[in-house]
Amino acid sequence: MEMYLICLAAALLGGLMLSRLSKLLNLPAVTAYLIAGIALGPYMLGRLGVPGLGFNTMEQVEMLSIVTKTALGFIAFTIGNEFRLVQLRHMGARAIAIGVAQAVITTVLVDAVLIALHIAFPQILSLPAAITLGAIASATAPAATLMVVRQYKADGPLTRLLMLVVAIDDAVGLLLFSASFGIATALESGVVSLMGVVVEPLLEIVLSLALGALMGFLLHVTEQFFHSRSKRMTISVAFVMLTVGLSMLQFTVGGVHIGFSLLLVCMMTGTIFCNICPTSEELMDRVDGWTMPLNILFFVISGAELDLSVIANPVTLGIGCLYILARSGGKLAGAFTSCRVTRCSEAITKNLGITLLPQAGVALGMALTASSLADGQIVRNVVLFSVLVYELIGPSLTRRALLTAGEIDPAGKTSARVHNKPRLHVSLH
Repeated sequence: MEMYLICLAAALLGGLMLSRLSKLLNLPAVTAYLIAGIALGPYMLGRLGVPGLGFNTMEQVEMLSIVTKTALGFIAFTIGNEFRLVQLRHMGARAIAIGVAQAVITTVLVDAVLIALHIAFPQILSLPAAITLGAIASATAPAATLMVVRQYKADGPLTRLLMLVVAIDDAVGLLLFSASFGIATALESGVVSLMGVVVEPLLEIVLSLALGALMGFLLHVTEQFFHSRSKRMTISVAFVMLTVGLSMLQFTVGGVHIGFSLLLVCMMTGTIFCNICPTSEELMDRVDGWTMPLNILFFVISGAELDLSVIANPVTLGIGCLYILARSGGKLAGAFTSCRVTRCSEAITKNLGITLLPQAGVALGMALTASSLADGQIVRNVVLFSVLVYELIGPSLTRRALLTAGEIDPAGKTSARVHNKPRLHVSLH
C-alpha cells in the first residue's frame, strides 16, 4: 500500500510541476497533467521498474480506477450545477437540439466514412466494428472541458451552452452506442435482441436519472441538519462518493441487465440539489476547492492508462487518423449546422464545434464494452489512439475557442500568493 501512496504523491507532484512549464508555453494545465501521466506511465518512467517512480505496470494503474471514477463523479456533479431552472428556461431547448443534432451527425458521418473503408478493404475493418466506432465518436469528454473552463474562469453564452451540451451528449451517446452495438452484435451472431438494442439502454437512462434525483433530494434533506460550512461540505463529499458507489452496481432482474451511467447519475444529483437548495452555490464552490487534487489525479492516471503501443501498429494509425478526421468534421459540421438552425450568435456558431472535440473516459468505457466483438481489439486500439490525440490537443483548442469568443480574460489569473498577502492597517489616531 505504501507504494501506491508514493505513486499518488508522485502523480500529484509531477502534474503540478509540469503545469508550470505548460503555463510558459501557454497550454492548459490539463494537457500538462496528461503528459505527466504518460511520462509516469508503464511505457516510460514506469518501465524502469523502480518502485515509487511512476506506475510500473498497467495493472498498477488499473488498481487506481476507483480514484478516476470518484473524480469523474465529482466532475459530473459540478456539471449538473449548470442545469439551473433559470439556465434551462433561457437555453434548455436550444441545448437539447444542439446536443442531439451534433451527436447524431457525427455518428452518421463517421459511420459513412468507416463503412466505405470496410467496402474498399473488408480485411482491414469489419462492418460491426465500423458501426460501433461511429457511435463511440459521438461521445465528448466533460472532464477536460470543465477543467479548462475552471482554470481560465471562462464565462459567457458559449461557456454556459457548452456545459449543457456536454452533459446532454452523454445521454445521447449512450443511446447511440447501445443501439449501434446491438446492431453490430446482431450482424455477427445473426440474432437481433430488442432487449439489448432498445429496452436496456432506455432503462439505464431512466434508472440513472431516477437514482440521481433521489440522491440529490436526500443530500438536500441531510445537509439541513448541519450548519457549519465544513460539516456541510463533508456531507456533500460523502453523498457524491455514495452516489458514485451506487452507480457502479450492476444486477439482472428477470433476464434484464440493470446498470447505471455514473455520469448521468451524478449529473442528476447535482441538478436536483442545485435547484432545491438555496445555498447550493456557496456549497458547490467549497466542494470544488476540495476536489482539485482529485481532479489532477484523474488526468494524470488517465494519461498513465494510455497504451502507447498502439502507435506502433500502422493499421491502427491509418484507421485512427481517418476516424479522427471524420469525427472532427462531424462535430464541427453538426455544431455549426444546429447552431445556425437554432439561431445562436455568430461567436457560438463558429466556436462551439471546436470545444466538443475532447474525448476520453466515456469513449474508453464504450470501447471496453465493444471488445467482445470479433474485431473488438481494433475498436479499442483506434479509440485509444484517438483519445491520446484528442486529450493532448483538445484542451488547447477549447481554450482558443473560448478566447476567440471573448469568454476568457487574456490577462490571466492573479497570483494567490500576492492576493493573499497579509495587509497591515496602522491607525495614527
